[in-house]
Amino acid sequence: MLELREESCYPMSLMGVNVGLASVDAVIALLAFAQLMRIHSRNTHNGWTRQKVFHLMIGSSNLGYFLYFVLTIVATCEGWIFWSHSCGFVVMAFPKILFLAAFLLLLSFWVDLCHQSNNEEDEDDVYSPREALLEKSKPNASADSRRRCCSFRAVKVGSRQKVVVLVTLLVFLFMLVAAVLIWIGRGRNPIDSSVVARVYVDLFAVAVLLLGVALACYGLVLFLKMSKVRSERASSEMWKVAGLAVVSVLCFTSSAAVAIFTDIPLLFNWHGQKINGVCTSLLMVLYYFIGSSVPSAFVLWVMRELPPPLITFRQQESRTIAFISGDSSVTVQPLRWTAAASVQNQASRASPI
Repeated sequence: MLELREESCYPMSLMGVNVGLASVDAVIALLAFAQLMRIHSRNTHNGWTRQKVFHLMIGSSNLGYFLYFVLTIVATCEGWIFWSHSCGFVVMAFPKILFLAAFLLLLSFWVDLCHQSNNEEDEDDVYSPREALLEKSKPNASADSRRRCCSFRAVKVGSRQKVVVLVTLLVFLFMLVAAVLIWIGRGRNPIDSSVVARVYVDLFAVAVLLLGVALACYGLVLFLKMSKVRSERASSEMWKVAGLAVVSVLCFTSSAAVAIFTDIPLLFNWHGQKINGVCTSLLMVLYYFIGSSVPSAFVLWVMRELPPPLITFRQQESRTIAFISGDSSVTVQPLRWTAAASVQNQASRASPI
């Protein structure tokens, strides 16, 4: 057993685990933001697509975890008193909320796909990770692409995605209320800060566990629906859905179990209690790396495909115009429609993830 004192840093094993987890989250955040920039450079006409939003949320979540681990080391070694109260709690809880929101958004898309009608007309309307968030919208050629990318006015949110936004806001408000109660509990009053933090962590762990079960159920339904389609593309996407469902349920179950039965999420508020360095290190790896980093990295790997560029169609169109004389508008228009239709067909066959 290793005893931590308020004037000392973490044991070397915990220090190494914190540095390792911070490094992993930094790499994931860097990859997510770099891929986001690449997607944006090839797909500026659609504004905020689902693929962009997933990369932004996962990158922001892992960036938050990176800051949490770094600040935890600094606060422990420097003896920051305020860190063991609401400040450390907020920095710990915020990236987890972003992580939950990202997978709730994924679940909402799977629900949309599983409950859509089965006629041929709806099969062509399958959501694409590249289409504008979160409903199909036709790009307006006269609109400014930069304004569309940076403005959220062009975003059309589906009904189930609105529920995700509402749930995320409620969880965030719940976190703020818990942080205020933790801050008040540091004084002389009946409020126990550790009990408030424990209630929040347990309720959040139950929510994560239910999310994992829901992803497993809808992933199975979507897998069975896609198995009826005979194509190499459908087979590839089918196994992506199955892999993500399995990873989600295993990782979320393990992290929820650690959160419910141990004090690993509350390690920022240790107050000099006795801990086992090796056991705590393994539980931290199980909770943070397996519970958050692995699902985030798997989603980035599944959505690694870049959207098709439209520059080639514009070049072909400009070359065609150069060799058509006089009244060429009637001839050029079908070419533009053909290009747009081909892009839409590629998007309709894209991954449901």
